[in-house]
Amino acid sequence: MNTYTNYCGFGVAGNFALHLEQAGEVEDFKEIVTEDPNGPKGVFPFYIPGRQDFLGVYPISAKTIRLPEEVCNVQPEPEVALICDLEYEADGSVLQITPRFFGAYNDCSLRKEGAPKISFKKNWGESSKGLSDTLIPIDRFEKGGVMDSYRIASFLRRGGSLLRYGEDVELLGYSYFYEKLLDWLKDQINTQTDIGPLEPVSRYLKEAGLPKQAIISIGATRYTHLGENHFLQEGDEVIVVVYDNNLYCMNPILMMANKGILQGEGLSVLVQRVQRA
Repeated sequence: MNTYTNYCGFGVAGNFALHLEQAGEVEDFKEIVTEDPNGPKGVFPFYIPGRQDFLGVYPISAKTIRLPEEVCNVQPEPEVALICDLEYEADGSVLQITPRFFGAYNDCSLRKEGAPKISFKKNWGESSKGLSDTLIPIDRFEKGGVMDSYRIASFLRRGGSLLRYGEDVELLGYSYFYEKLLDWLKDQINTQTDIGPLEPVSRYLKEAGLPKQAIISIGATRYTHLGENHFLQEGDEVIVVVYDNNLYCMNPILMMANKGILQGEGLSVLVQRVQRA
């Protein structure tokens, strides 16, 4: 998947209740003070086009997750990504973020202690991230729009078993969503400094020539007990499903996933096979 090589890639940390606790990452943010203790903790980069370090390696695949060479636990992070247009002020600060499409996303992460920045756990090379090749147009990113009725579910297929990996949750369950999320994102990108696990993402955008589009993953959802305690192995299959709850409910989605026939209106599906580097 090379569709988005000119897009910058950012993620939102801590935008779904209890995920950071489940992922063992609360301690990473001990230096970060936010106005809203229940809100997101920051923005992290996972891909900056043209950059001459690991962040310049295009990590997105719709088919594969490639395990790192180092010995490390690797965990899927099921969530939703927004495909956005960016507009800038004359000084290079972000003026407006306009979401155009949304879809199933896997913000796959290394579980390693002592990483100085979030990004060090997010991009370890090609096929370390996942984005569905079926995206859904956004009519308006506000209450009353198409996203109101969507939910997200995720599964792990290991051997002959299909296991629920993340909780089945509504997109409206995100702590910050719609206008509140966009206002926060714009302010956070423009003001975030190099502190603790966070990085000066506004400077990165300027160094990249102010990309006009971005993939923004808006936060990983909560794990099931099994998901919280099981990490990826070669041969696993990760499945993330974003579905319209007006057309489907959980049990049919589970049956469709089990049969490998996740197709139809109102679905954005990501299926990735886990391979060794």
